[in-house]
Amino acid sequence: MLSAQVTKYFWGDDLSVLSWEKHREYIAQTILEKGDLKAIKWLLKKTNKAWLKKIVAAKKLSPKSKNFWKIYLD
Repeated sequence: MLSAQVTKYFWGDDLSVLSWEKHREYIAQTILEKGDLKAIKWLLKKTNKAWLKKIVAAKKLSPKSKNFWKIYLD
């Protein structure tokens, strides 16, 4: 299960099957694009900056979000 801090960003998903172990890239992408400070803190506790850099480079984020995360994670 995901933390209550982040479940609000997955309103279109079946939360009973969405798990960090199986869907970590999708979860990270969604939080990087839409997350608030609490969700970002949760994500940073679950992973590390090196892995997030790979996600930012590989996943489709808005240009604004991609630019922000590239600067923040460097």
